[in-house]
Amino acid sequence: MDIPVKRWYEGIKVRRSRRNYNSKIIPADLLDELKSFVRRANKRFNDARIVVINQNPDEVFKGAIGSYGKIKGAQAYAAFVGDMTSKNVQENLGYLGEAFILEATSFGLSTCWVGGFFRPEIVKEHITDLSPAEKVIAVTPIGYSDENFSIREKLMFGSKPFHKRKDINELCIGSRQEELDPRIITALEAARLAPSAVNRQPWRFTVEGKSIKISVDSDKDSFHLSKRLDCGIAMLHLEVGALYQGLSGSWEYLETPDVASFTVK
Repeated sequence: MDIPVKRWYEGIKVRRSRRNYNSKIIPADLLDELKSFVRRANKRFNDARIVVINQNPDEVFKGAIGSYGKIKGAQAYAAFVGDMTSKNVQENLGYLGEAFILEATSFGLSTCWVGGFFRPEIVKEHITDLSPAEKVIAVTPIGYSDENFSIREKLMFGSKPFHKRKDINELCIGSRQEELDPRIITALEAARLAPSAVNRQPWRFTVEGKSIKISVDSDKDSFHLSKRLDCGIAMLHLEVGALYQGLSGSWEYLETPDVASFTVK
């Protein structure tokens, strides 16, 4: 899967989770582009895949989502499907699903990671080729949202809909921001902006030479959602930020509570 670095890096900065969508139809050619991207992206892992469903997903969602409102009005949705027999399925699905989110964002579409409060039995009716080992771990609505945020969204975001994230110095273990290479700081800033379940931000970063390690803050999962999925999202953000600074590298999976290490070539 090729990473369109500039588009996705800009997408990281502007992406917001949106719950309320308007009735604007997604153009057929745009949906075709997204589906073409999915076909390419699904080759990245053998235990994680994306399925785009071109129909209104209102029936998929259960009432209130988190603490600030019901998802409604989207024109399509995507399901993130993982093989639950795979050791690294959560990280891989987080990475792959966020690739889809950033690609959709770059096309001007709105999205929202939903790992709970959706009806998996309805999603299964829309996906006819699920294997016994596969599970729909998360979904996202796809559509257009109004420029103005709803009252509930404003209550969640505050007076301004900016990302609410912990400081890098709080997230980094053993290093202070002023001690780090500015290029590494860009990568960490991108990872810091990753979305997570109830904005819990479970990732912690350790910078050692040319490597950046991602770990979870604790081994206790909250809200019945894996923190390793959140860390998979942060993995993609970190890689995009590094590539934006010209730092290519590779990932190595690690044992709990560590998740993975990105080593610059």
